[in-house]
Amino acid sequence: MGGDQGPGTVIEVAYAQAWDLEARALWRPLTAEAARERDVAGLPYVVVYRIPGQEVPLEVRLVSWRDHYVGLWVYDDQGRRTDELDLRLLDDPDRLLRRRTRRWQYTEPDVAEFDEECPRFAMELFPDGKGLITQEPRGGRGRGETVPGADVERWQVRPAFGDWPVASFHWRGLPGPVALQAVALDSGAAATPDGTSEVPPTCWRPPLPAQPGPLDALFRPGTRVTNGYYTDMTVVEPRRTGTLRVPSGLLAVSGPDYPSDQGPAITVPVPPGEYALEEAEVGIGYYCEWSEGWVTRTDTTAVRLRISEIPAASWEMGLGPDDDPRLLAEDEIFGFNTDGATGCFADAGAWKPLHRLFEQHLVLREPGVGENIPDSIYLLRVQDEASGGELVAFATTGDGTYPVWVGRSADGEVAEVVVLVGEMLTPLEDGSAHGAQAAPA
Repeated sequence: MGGDQGPGTVIEVAYAQAWDLEARALWRPLTAEAARERDVAGLPYVVVYRIPGQEVPLEVRLVSWRDHYVGLWVYDDQGRRTDELDLRLLDDPDRLLRRRTRRWQYTEPDVAEFDEECPRFAMELFPDGKGLITQEPRGGRGRGETVPGADVERWQVRPAFGDWPVASFHWRGLPGPVALQAVALDSGAAATPDGTSEVPPTCWRPPLPAQPGPLDALFRPGTRVTNGYYTDMTVVEPRRTGTLRVPSGLLAVSGPDYPSDQGPAITVPVPPGEYALEEAEVGIGYYCEWSEGWVTRTDTTAVRLRISEIPAASWEMGLGPDDDPRLLAEDEIFGFNTDGATGCFADAGAWKPLHRLFEQHLVLREPGVGENIPDSIYLLRVQDEASGGELVAFATTGDGTYPVWVGRSADGEVAEVVVLVGEMLTPLEDGSAHGAQAAPA
């Protein structure tokens, strides 16, 4: 490819507000000067590189400084994406972290894009020197993991506008040198003020970390919800399961199996006080073949510490001391980890003695240390006599990482703290309960 371009390779360069991934087309093309203005303002724009006369691009770059993100997709002759590079702008304005690199190897021209059987490679890098390399030479049928070596290049200089290197020039073996040629395109519809509204959903956008979803609906009795399988689901009255004392004014939300010398995973400042513990529950109706009739069971979907009776007007992800949301990929979360399917609300000011009491009660089963909580997703309570601070543990649906959502009132004060213990449910807009699926008997 490119052999007809003379001693080097001519590559056309075009700019636009966005790139339609499905249509492989520019959305609202821009002049170079208009793209430069968006670059200065931090607004998203794309740069597309093509060989003259070819419809399929060599590569497409999305730049969005306001999102701390630069992405790159490289294409093959069949129009399939073969390589992805994810760069992040952190605290140093002059360099970028090579956050993620992914590569797909298509063994045949007719293999579908991102086919599960094609060999693939991925590397994740973090600013603290950690990272992970994943190699799947047989696609989904085998996986190997290693740690990146010290020679791996984690950072690259942030180029000035228009000075980005053409990665596919090396990856595809095009003859050098490269001559970039600007292409003037019809600007199409007028640009929107913020550069994001009205962008088609098929267009590439910067990664969006996981969002809380309609958490308030899980605590609103009578709300019809679905998980995509059961559609006859109705939120019931939240259960209040006692209270939690936080005299230090610093709430801990963590896995109680988290090492005590590291402190709790997440802390949230709250006014010192005693707060209600609640369980969000949903009634699930389904047809049971064994009983030959409709039955209803009740499942817990979330737990909440109610700081105020004022409802939350906004939600934010609770973060630990080393969590940087600028590093998150699409739908990724930060939260607390658990290897014992257990989380807890606790007074962070008494974390060490409470953690010790938790282990004495649950693991060592010492009498008189704590109390079990019957008939509840909340399992047990322990109290530090010196401070009066408490820890209340609750069950989750398994091991892993669970996000903590902090709800704030309209004036910015913490109103509630919620942990989903299962999957997020979607409210049914029309309230319909028809079409419920039959559960396994």
